Amino acid sequence: MGRKVTQVDFGVPELPRDKNVAAYCRVSSGKDAMLHSLEAQVSYYSSLIQSHSGWEYAGVYADEARTGTKDTRENFVRLLDDCRAGKIDMVLTKSISRFARNTVTLLETVRELKGIGVDVYFEEQNIHSLSTDGELMLTVLASYAQEESRSASENQKWRIKKNFEEGKPWSSTLLGYRNVNGRYEIVPEEAETVRMIFDWYLEGLGATAIRNRLNAMGIETRLGNKWSRSPILKLLRNYAYTGNLLLQRTYRENHITKKCIINKGEKPMYHAENTHAAIIDMDTFNRVQEEMERRAEQFKHKKGEKTPTNPFSGLVRCCRCRKNYVRSGSPSYRTWTCRTRRKEGLKNCGADIIPEEELLRLTAEVIGGEVTEDAVRDKITAIRAEENRTLVFCLRNGKETVKQWKEHEVVHVCTEEQKRQISLKNSGRKQTEEQRRRQSERMKEYWKTHSFTGEQLQKIREKRKAYWNDSEASEAHRQKLSRMMKEMRAGNSGAGKEGDGNA
Repeated sequence: MGRKVTQVDFGVPELPRDKNVAAYCRVSSGKDAMLHSLEAQVSYYSSLIQSHSGWEYAGVYADEARTGTKDTRENFVRLLDDCRAGKIDMVLTKSISRFARNTVTLLETVRELKGIGVDVYFEEQNIHSLSTDGELMLTVLASYAQEESRSASENQKWRIKKNFEEGKPWSSTLLGYRNVNGRYEIVPEEAETVRMIFDWYLEGLGATAIRNRLNAMGIETRLGNKWSRSPILKLLRNYAYTGNLLLQRTYRENHITKKCIINKGEKPMYHAENTHAAIIDMDTFNRVQEEMERRAEQFKHKKGEKTPTNPFSGLVRCCRCRKNYVRSGSPSYRTWTCRTRRKEGLKNCGADIIPEEELLRLTAEVIGGEVTEDAVRDKITAIRAEENRTLVFCLRNGKETVKQWKEHEVVHVCTEEQKRQISLKNSGRKQTEEQRRRQSERMKEYWKTHSFTGEQLQKIREKRKAYWNDSEASEAHRQKLSRMMKEMRAGNSGAGKEGDGNA
């Protein structure tokens, strides 16, 4: 019998693929020394992963978070998302406290990553989360890390309490003052801005009008930003400008959530008198508080009265900037405008303004009945305002309905009685001669002591140049200047002829 030889094909052996390895770093404050430490950690882990055979570099995720107890660390969340997406096989981190100081958060995260096969290696403790005894060791050591966080929080609370008892201020970013060795010292230029804001408010200006005036004058906030309504209202309510301090008006819930709670008697308050020089006298401060209460009372709803809401509030969304539409216009002609366009102008968002009449008509067609808040919310989840006057109604059944609205030609005609009422209303807003004189004197004094830095002058020149280069913005201004110059020339020419004739 002949010999039979059969070739056995074992196939090409499958080589193990390289692990996708990432690292996570965190520092607990934004100080320069800490930021240098963060840079060093990023550089170290980048070199370590790229030089290790069998490892594929998947990036270094770094946060400049104040604490490890919060889940709002942006890059930490991004790291978890990439792990869930299968982009990472192993995560390197310096220690348990750098990863999370909250035991529950740490164990939940590690268990989730373990469930999808992602290993977390804690370098300082030499622990792999996928090892058999890894979770037991992590539980014990994470408890120590959480206790360390609690101890640091208690020490901080004790230090703050001692400062309060001694009448030392907590904030160091108060416009008009600088915290020098635990005591507020006045910054003259900023103090003048504070006085102007208080005076303008008592003269009848609101927070929005004050904001616009400060930004037009080029005056910046304490941190060098443009003004908005909220900082102005906070400034007007700040008791520290009277030279006194009311301390511990808020406190933190605990060292894990760090939620800020208004103190309603749960903790002691400290009232320190004459701790620093006052910018605003007590009489002016009290008058401003009374005026704020008076204005708030005008918009306050009676007890038990339900605040009226609109069926479309928070429902209409701009397709350009993704912001909601807000209701605007006069009672005779209501419209819905993109929030970005309304606040920042047409240059930042060119979305169309939707007439409310058209919005109501199209919504009635879509829901097949009367437009009420309950009827709209029951059938519609969102309304997308797209280009070419198009509205896309997103229904609760998952379908979408597309409608187009029509532009209305509105002619505003005022009767004589309406003109008289408008004139009376506007006359009440005009400043008296005494108010104008005081304002003029105050501005003269302000500009005597105020001078622009080279950087501010450069910004002004750039704004001016951008304005005159913008044909749309400056065309009306150019026409106005041209008309004024022609009138001046005509007036001068007429005066010269008349003078020659009299001579």
